[in-house]
Amino acid sequence: MPEPNSSDTGPRSAKHPNKSLFARFLSFVHPEPADREDIKAVLDAAHDRHVLDGESYAMIAGALDVVNQTVADIMVPHSKMDMLDIAKPLTELLPEIIESGHSRFPVYETDRDNIVGLLLAKDLLLSIANPSLDLHPLIRPAVFIPETKRLNILLHDFRSSHNHLAIVIDEHGGTSGLVTMEDVLEQIVGDIEDEYDDDNETTIFKTGDNSWRAMGITEIDDFNREFQTDLPHEDYDTLGGWLAAELERIPHRGDSITRSGLNFTVVGADAKRVLWLHVQKAGNEPPPPAL
Repeated sequence: MPEPNSSDTGPRSAKHPNKSLFARFLSFVHPEPADREDIKAVLDAAHDRHVLDGESYAMIAGALDVVNQTVADIMVPHSKMDMLDIAKPLTELLPEIIESGHSRFPVYETDRDNIVGLLLAKDLLLSIANPSLDLHPLIRPAVFIPETKRLNILLHDFRSSHNHLAIVIDEHGGTSGLVTMEDVLEQIVGDIEDEYDDDNETTIFKTGDNSWRAMGITEIDDFNREFQTDLPHEDYDTLGGWLAAELERIPHRGDSITRSGLNFTVVGADAKRVLWLHVQKAGNEPPPPAL
């Protein structure tokens, strides 16, 4: 039997000395990304060459950006949080819950800075038949996180703990705001529409004799037809877009204007757009915006 060739016992590169040279040549022609800016440059090139479609490009770029963002960048500030006072009876809380449309609420006791937990709207389903029910046993523990927490870490924590909402605290331990899993995911995939956002669904809901709740995505033509108004529609498609133009900025919760005999009050908004508006005939005192 012939003795094995010594070259066969060495590493693969010893058998093919030109391979490492070829690999270095490829890395010179197509260098590996050294940082996130290089990765984005590769993504830009792939998008320009139609290797990635617009949606895929936006999602990958969003995932990269999340690493550099903190909770403070996207949280709902404390002054605009929808919260429930545990001292109020259920009969008073239900209108607030329905008006906001949220599924989870921070609950405070005595003072808005004293958050004692969270209340889930679904937990109230069995309680509606008993308005005098004590809500304390329904309160769930709240999760508290710092403003500086990075979004990629928060998303991992949300997934592992099965929580969907966290209370944000500042460096002194005070409440800064809140953030939800949806807020984080929207930084990656864009705005997440819920079941009310279907174009075929109603976007205007009557809430009283002279009051309505309208979604920011309501088409201005539809709104004008419903209310016999003449809001301009040449430059804007939606009610939220029109309001942003009127205010010359992205509207915030609590903003209010009167046009065409109607009071418009923002009761829901995020960092990019109006989500919900309370509409009431002028002359009727509009309710204070939910905080």
